[in-house]
Amino acid sequence: MFAQDGALPAVASPADVWLLARQQLAPLHRSTRELALALADTYGPRFAVWYTDELLFGVDDGRLVLRTLGGMDLPAPEVVCVRQLAGPMQNDREVTLLRHLERMGSTLINTVDAQLKTRNKMWQLQELALADLPVPDTLSYATAPLEGVVHSPHLGTPCVVKSVSGSKGGQVFLAHDPRLLRAVAGSLSQDVPFLFQEHVTHSHGRVLRVVVVDDEPVGAVVHASRNGTLTANISRGGSATLCTSRYPQAEELAVRAVRALGLDFAGVDLLFASEDTYTVCEVNAVPGWRPGMTAVIPAVTACIARRLSARGYTTPPPTV
Repeated sequence: MFAQDGALPAVASPADVWLLARQQLAPLHRSTRELALALADTYGPRFAVWYTDELLFGVDDGRLVLRTLGGMDLPAPEVVCVRQLAGPMQNDREVTLLRHLERMGSTLINTVDAQLKTRNKMWQLQELALADLPVPDTLSYATAPLEGVVHSPHLGTPCVVKSVSGSKGGQVFLAHDPRLLRAVAGSLSQDVPFLFQEHVTHSHGRVLRVVVVDDEPVGAVVHASRNGTLTANISRGGSATLCTSRYPQAEELAVRAVRALGLDFAGVDLLFASEDTYTVCEVNAVPGWRPGMTAVIPAVTACIARRLSARGYTTPPPTV
């Protein structure tokens, strides 16, 4: 099934279960690769990894069609596990492909509607607030000039400044005072708006990530930054401490957040408002997880099996 170097198999025929990633030349993230290998073990030739840059889609003689760049016609798979980061996802490219797959009858994990709710951090906050969940006080803007926004009397400091579509901790910083905020306004990108968010001081440099699958918390980890920086970035020397079941109230809040956004599978980043209360920072529709979070992959595999069962398909025993 696999090459000697452990590479994922080339696609030889259409498959019932897909894992859909962004670009073929970019290496799969560790979590995504481990999930792909587990699904390959479970479904054998019924599983395939496809990349968005390999596919064509459209209408032919009144029918929706899906094709490879090499000219092969593909039937829509039964279930697609979407592993494209929602934040950078582009409407006229990846979102259109996901819509096409849904319109052809595929079940997506997560659905297009849920992906869209999470790709913009302000859209997330709108849904979470309407669901009466705790979120940080936040301001954003539409077409107002950024230089004018940072002079608004409603904008207090210190505040966290972040892009509405940033990912992996990028484009996030803490503005300690109005002078700093106004000084950096001219250097911020104008392509997408920014959020100006309450700084939850008790959680500075700490975030609790809870992974949820089908309304069940299946893993949790506390990320802590190095040297007192705001963002807890592991690649920059931060730490990760597994803590599944240690914060049950936080895990219950994470489930409610995922449910409010209509997600099947997500990672919820929670801030410590105090040692025993929490607020939702953001929700990631394509979460990663630490190697020790061993319940995640079995939970996702079971989620896919349930979707197949609902469509009348059975899950085969693992291939040998």
